[in-house]
Amino acid sequence: MDASADFSDGHDTSGPTTDEAMTRSEEQLRVGTTSQESGRARLRKYVTTEMETRTVPVRKERAVLETEPINDEDVDQAHGGPAISEEEHEVVLHEEVPVVEKSVQAVERVRLGTETVTEDETLSEEVRTEHIEAEGDVDGTRR
Repeated sequence: MDASADFSDGHDTSGPTTDEAMTRSEEQLRVGTTSQESGRARLRKYVTTEMETRTVPVRKERAVLETEPINDEDVDQAHGGPAISEEEHEVVLHEEVPVVEKSVQAVERVRLGTETVTEDETLSEEVRTEHIEAEGDVDGTRR
């Protein structure tokens, strides 16, 4: 039997006969990255109020009744006016009162920034591979 006749006698059982060879294919993974939104961050400023207590010393004047006996040296001063009369004398009293003054001071600037960190992430995916086997009376494999 002629060797060339053996190849021409073969035919594809899955479709039209093309040639005496088959193409073997397999899927391959290409791994990369893409960027997508993963969340949001924002700054929000709000006001809280808390009581702050301070102690400040304050001075107050008060009227004190002072009496002194008349001695011989003061007799002339004591009798300088009418012997008996009505009279008023007034003293103005002063006191310190606490005063609070508030002022606004800028103390800090705050902003949001971003930083990039790199982490390794493992992923798995199924890939398909075609295999070709020979059946029947086949001699050794050649590549």
